[in-house]
Amino acid sequence: MNILDKIIEHKRKQVAARKDAVSVAALEKSPYFSRKPVSLSEAIRKTGSTGIIAEFKRKSPSKGIIHPNASVEDTTEGYARAGAAALSVLTDEEFFGGSSDDLSRARGRNACPILRKDFTIDEYQIVEAKAIGADAILLIAAVLTSEELKNLASFAHSLGLDVLLEVHDKHELSASLDAGADLIGVNNRNLKTFDVSLDTSKQLADMIPHGVVKVSESGISKPEAIVELRSFGYQGFLIGENFMKEKDPASAAADFIQNLGAVSK
Repeated sequence: MNILDKIIEHKRKQVAARKDAVSVAALEKSPYFSRKPVSLSEAIRKTGSTGIIAEFKRKSPSKGIIHPNASVEDTTEGYARAGAAALSVLTDEEFFGGSSDDLSRARGRNACPILRKDFTIDEYQIVEAKAIGADAILLIAAVLTSEELKNLASFAHSLGLDVLLEVHDKHELSASLDAGADLIGVNNRNLKTFDVSLDTSKQLADMIPHGVVKVSESGISKPEAIVELRSFGYQGFLIGENFMKEKDPASAAADFIQNLGAVSK
């Protein structure tokens, strides 16, 4: 069993427990549930947007502990102030050290779109995402069938949420092109070896349909990488570890974005 299988096995048990603990009706009474979401795809398309989706995460299965004591409020607010187009907040506790409360706290301090970064396998999690203040959800092609992708994406859209579909290779991409995602993210990390290569994004670029926002995920450590990826049609760039590994992630993001402006001229 690889790490993704372990995560999904745990997630199924967790979702079942949450359904028993908090009803959909209770989630729908959340103050954030009636809030109109801000489009993640439109924020990235916006003229002058950096396209950067700055991520808050404390740890990961591949890197272990990254920044366990970082303040979600200060970090995400700093990301937005630095010029990030959007935020991503990990809400998985077991493997990434996150929580739903992290996203709600980030929402309370930021007006820009927030992606709920988690392993979505059930409509309940999508209701939950809106209830905690998310504007978009993540669907991972590697763990869902084509039919599940379509159904979950359609349900998310019915609640006004954008959908970021994550793929890792040509097979996953071709099998999920009709899911109806607003954004397609190419994860440059190999799930089996955890090796990272931007070549993955480059190789899959032409397969992503026009009209869908292309997002490159993982392994972006230099502004020059974004400049190169833009030449392949990418508009969005999810960056987490590169910022979170620093003592002050928000300052690291500010320096990165300032340097991006300089090399983009």
